[in-house]
Order: sequence, then C-alpha cells, then structure tokens
Amino acid sequence: MSDDSSADTQDQFVPAFAEAPFGAALGGVAAAMSAVGTASIGALMLLIVADVIGRNLLDMPITGVSEIAARTVVAIVFLQVPAAILQRRLTRADFLVRRIGRASPAAVSVLEILFCITGAVVFALIVWASWPKFGSAWTTAEFFGVQGVWTIPTWPFRGITVLGAATATLAALYRVTREFETMKAAQ
Repeated sequence: MSDDSSADTQDQFVPAFAEAPFGAALGGVAAAMSAVGTASIGALMLLIVADVIGRNLLDMPITGVSEIAARTVVAIVFLQVPAAILQRRLTRADFLVRRIGRASPAAVSVLEILFCITGAVVFALIVWASWPKFGSAWTTAEFFGVQGVWTIPTWPFRGITVLGAATATLAALYRVTREFETMKAAQ
C-alpha cells in the first residue's frame, strides 16, 4: 500500500451499517445519487453527440440541447458532491495535506473539521436559498425554453439542487463527527 493511501483508507469509506447505521444509510443515499449523476453524464454526452450529428450531417439540430445541458451540469454537481464529501475526494491540495499529516495527523483532522463545518454552512445556505425557488417552481409550473417551441419544467432541477445540498450538508456534518472520532482514537 502506498504511503498516502494506507493512513486514510479507513476514513475514506462509509462504515458498515452495524458499525454506524446513519453513516451507512447516508453513504447509500450518496452513492445512489452519484450513480444517477454518472448516468446523467453519459446521457448528456449522447444528447450532445446526437445534436452535433443532427446539426452538421442532417441539418436537423435537436431543439433545447443548450438549455438541457446548462441545467444538467448543475444537477450533476449536486448529485455527486455528497459522495465526494463522504469519501474525502473534494478538490484539495493533497500534497500539502500529506506533508502536514506527516508532521501532525491531528492538524490534518483539525483542517478537515474546519473544511467540513464550512462546507456544511455553505450547503445549508444553498438549501435555505433554493427551497423557496423550488416551491415556487413546483406551484407555478415554471419552465425554461421558448413557449410554443420547446419547454421543460424547472422544478426537477431545482429539486435536485435542494436534495443535493441537503445531503451534502449532512455528509459534511457526518465527516466532522468521523474526524472527531479519529482524533479521539489517536490520543
């Protein structure tokens, strides 16, 4: 096992249900959301390729591809970020974290706790700001596109933002508890 994977292997993955039921359930939800996000990437790629072929070879573009792509990319991010948080795979300067970890593993845990608390606050604020927009989109049948040409409802995309941000908030808070447990075990 490499130097940087051996120390973090136990903390990167969601525990067994018997060990931590909430963590396992949260990990299952995050994994399912991530799988939907991954499938969405494939579907979006196929849609874009079909549009390019239709536009350039058949002179028949697919209406609404740019609108779908714009909304889908945001949805994919919110579908996949909870799993990234739980698995400690969000973008970070790993070289710096490893260097700090060699000097003081506790310092890395403190950094991770601060990072996760900040993330939980940010994602909670996203839920707080997005929930009214989701409710409004649901009740008013808000759509995007050009009426009479092509439209799609906005509520599924707004709902994914709320669900993803709420799950990311829980994932970040769960990571905080895991880091505290790691710090206690090291003492």
